[in-house]
Amino acid sequence: MDKELAHNLSIKSCNVYAAGAHAMPQPEIEKLLTGLQHWQQQDREICKTIHFANYYETMAFVNATAWISHREDHHPELEVGYKQCRIRYSTHSVGGLSENDFICAAKIDCLLG
Repeated sequence: MDKELAHNLSIKSCNVYAAGAHAMPQPEIEKLLTGLQHWQQQDREICKTIHFANYYETMAFVNATAWISHREDHHPELEVGYKQCRIRYSTHSVGGLSENDFICAAKIDCLLG
């Protein structure tokens, strides 16, 4: 993992993309993935499944993720279970991935330490 890239992503804020903006090209996606911890690209999204010790920790993570999402105005798809949460980011307005997805993923990684 590229720690400098991870830090640089985590201190940025999400952008608003104008109509007609294009999704990020694959070489840039691959570069930015090196700044994230255990995120994977699947089609036009990045995703990660996080495991927790119990339901309380899972819900605390979900609430912290909601706070980040609200502040950045960029919302993931969450699949929540008793001791795990799968989180998926994509930017619908560009029809794929944008820098916003990587910014939010980096902020999520900071939550997890």
